[in-house]
Formats: sequence, C-alpha cells, structure tokens
Amino acid sequence: MHTVVVLALPGVVALELAIPFQVFATARAAGHQTPRLTEDGRLYDVRVGAPHPELATTASGGAAFAIAGLEPLDVVDTADTVIVPAAESATTPPATVLAALRRAHARGARIASICTGAYLLAAAGLLDGRRATTHWAHADELAARHPDVDVDPSVLFVDDGDVLTAAGVAAGLDLCLYLVRRDHGAAAAGYVARRIVMPPHREGGQAQYLTAVDPVAHAASTLAPTLTWLRDHLADDHQLVDIARHAAMSTRTLVRRFRQECGTTPLQWLIRQRVDVARELLETTDLPVEEVARRTGFGTSASLRQHFARRLGTSPLRYRHTFQQPA
Repeated sequence: MHTVVVLALPGVVALELAIPFQVFATARAAGHQTPRLTEDGRLYDVRVGAPHPELATTASGGAAFAIAGLEPLDVVDTADTVIVPAAESATTPPATVLAALRRAHARGARIASICTGAYLLAAAGLLDGRRATTHWAHADELAARHPDVDVDPSVLFVDDGDVLTAAGVAAGLDLCLYLVRRDHGAAAAGYVARRIVMPPHREGGQAQYLTAVDPVAHAASTLAPTLTWLRDHLADDHQLVDIARHAAMSTRTLVRRFRQECGTTPLQWLIRQRVDVARELLETTDLPVEEVARRTGFGTSASLRQHFARRLGTSPLRYRHTFQQPA
C-alpha cells in the first residue's frame, strides 16, 4: 500500500495538516466506493510525523491547540509520498527535517508542499532549477530567498514530476485530489471529491484570489497624476503617446519611469487596472458582461474574456459566480 506521510512542524497550519490526511484516507479502490467507509479498498496508508512527536502546536489567526501522539520524524523514511504543510517554523526548519526530506527524495519518494511548506522544499534544495508555487502573498519572499527557484504565483499547484507545490490552504485540496487522480484515475479522485463535497477540478488559478491593485500605493510616484487620470478614464482609448502627453514627457521616458516606479509598462499597468475594476463590477453589480467590458475600456465581452483568461485563468461569468457578493 502506498504510504503518505504528512510532516507536522511546530506551528503547522491546522487545515493544511488535516487536508491530505482526509483526502488520502478517504480514497478507495473501485468496488469499495460505498457510502459506508471501511478498511476494505483503502489505497493509501496515511501517517503523520513530526520532529517532536509528543506535541505539535497548530496555529491559525492567533488560535492554537496541541496534537499528541504523532510518529517520530524517521517515519518519513517509510514514505512513498511526503506532504509538507505550511508551518510557522517553515522559514527556519531544523537540519534534521531538511535531511529527512533529502533522503526521501534521493530514494525516489514523491515530495509535495502546501502553501509556505515550499520554503522547506526550497531550503532542502529540492526546488532548485524547478518551477514552483506558494501562496501568492509569500511568492515574492520565496523568490527572493531562493533565486534558483522559478516561482509562479498565478497557479493553484505545480506538478514537476517527483516534486509538487501547491498554493495556499484550499489549494492543498486541489493538489491532493490531483495526486489521487494521477495515481488511480478520475473515478477514484471523483469518489473522494464527492465524499468531501469538493469539485474534482477547480477552474483558473490563484491569480483570481489576489487583492486588486490599490492605486493609492503609487501616491508618492512622480506619475501619480497620470495614474489617477488613467484610472478615472478607463473606458477611453489610451495610446502610449496620449499617456506620455498627459505626463509631459517623451514616450521613452514614460516607459522608463513606469518600469522604475510601477514595475511594468504603461499599457500593461492600464490592462491590470481595467481587469481589477472589471473584477469589482462583476463582484458588486449585475451589469451584463458586455457593459462591464465597455465601462472598463475593453470594448467587447470577447476582449474582456481574453484578458480574464490570460491574467486570472478563468472567465468573467465564472469569476462572478464565485465572488459576487449577495444583495
């Protein structure tokens, strides 16, 4: 039987510890997928290991509780798959934990992380030269700490073969269901998804969950008046020469200033603002998608869908269905 070991470090995020345990413990072989769960047909042996098995404090939003009776760290040496959830101690992991992860990977075990669990994989050298992800709020820090890692903050998870990484918390569900599907097929993953009342596959990536850009963040910029003007006139057809004229500078200087102060080009900044305002309108109004496209300067619903797909990995209608606030 395939052994899954979930690694619990001090300060482990409670839900991220529970998600892989629940998903893999629920998985059943065909013929044993009945409402009543029994030991028959189990596909995984799920265990939880920790460097301090007598106690692992779990914390989230300031709340904390303790878990007793965890297995010792060397249970990792028996694993076919190791899952590393986020933990408060993930940025300063003990050398013994890093060594255990390296040993597991060297003998062919599959290693996966959820959220900032990617810090441990990166610290162990398992992400060097690989594409990986983590929670969008921690992606920049992970990239800065480990420049050899290609950090992609836009996706729910990354499958790089023997090493996989997932974004924050709920993306752990997506990753674990994906692993069941990869191991045993769609029927097994679909059974688990039904049991835990979860879609077998979520559309889009984590870009759709990022906080919209706040134009006030650029208040100290020399471009601030132009940024405000662009934001207030999103529906207009802005050309680079028009933006440069408003900023009273050449197009070359404008592009250089935008890269220095906003980290992107004028037109890409404008598209990001348009997408953000479109998100707001889809969340807070019942305006038709065509009208949202017109008000935000995309012109047509087809153009809006194109930019939503490229930047958020989803469509305007799916985004509205997921995030629209009740009246």
